[in-house]
Amino acid sequence: MEIPGEGVIEITDLVLDFNGTIAKDGHIHNKVKDTLHLLGKKVTLHVLTADTRGDVERATQRLPVRVQKLAGENTSEEKVSFVRSLGSDHVVAIGNGFNDRLMLKEARLGLCVIGEEGAATEALLASDVVFTSVLDALRFILKPLRHRATLRA
Repeated sequence: MEIPGEGVIEITDLVLDFNGTIAKDGHIHNKVKDTLHLLGKKVTLHVLTADTRGDVERATQRLPVRVQKLAGENTSEEKVSFVRSLGSDHVVAIGNGFNDRLMLKEARLGLCVIGEEGAATEALLASDVVFTSVLDALRFILKPLRHRATLRA
């Protein structure tokens, strides 16, 4: 991925929040699934979730993702620790919630999605780029000219 003014960076992992980001009410739209299949050929995909609804396994079935269930009281810290464990400089993170703010800031590139359930102000402020749909955020990763146009100085 080329970041204007910083050169080419190697992205190895994409970390995704589940509900409110890639899923709505526990369901992932087919176009999002198709795009995740494309991205899965380029980077390792990780889905982080507390799985409050208990539907992440069903929703991500047949997707090239690694699901990481969060169990602690402080999911914000669990998410940022996970990004650090992958090597923050090689991670793109996508989220929308207050508990995503730290991982969005820590990742080499933090993308915030303002979906139907909105986005926390802190997540917006911690992000490098903001989108109104997860599909647009995922396509941004796939399309090099979009990085240059949005991130140039």
